[in-house]
Amino acid sequence: MQSKFLSLVISLVVLIASLVLAVPEARAPAAISNRQPIEPLSVWDGTASWYGPGFHGRLTANGEIYDMYEATAAHLQLPLGSIVRLVNPETGQSRLVRINDRGPYVEGREIDVSYEVARSLGFEEQGLARVRIELLKVPTRRWKPQPIAD
Repeated sequence: MQSKFLSLVISLVVLIASLVLAVPEARAPAAISNRQPIEPLSVWDGTASWYGPGFHGRLTANGEIYDMYEATAAHLQLPLGSIVRLVNPETGQSRLVRINDRGPYVEGREIDVSYEVARSLGFEEQGLARVRIELLKVPTRRWKPQPIAD
């Protein structure tokens, strides 16, 4: 009885292994993605600062509640909803962010980022960093605030 059970288990293992090897979809892909990096619409350098605790939980310019742990930023002219890639040239670190607020209102600063973005780019301690700003996407329609459900 035991040998029949063992033979059945071995047969099932062999069958499953042969199916996995025979079906291409069951194998891991050779490459995760073959997409090319997005070409920026515009690129410029500027000083980035970050804002966090004093604004956490408050409304942003587009009506969202600001979350300092999300990948968002404030810019004075870029349309709300724009997507930019920020690159810290000193470290080579980069981060995609969505513009959802207005600012900075301090002369000489180009963009205000959330605490999370500053942390991921490595300048949360300094508070300021020189960054390359790459505009990747501008929304095709005007953003409208959505009512918040209670």
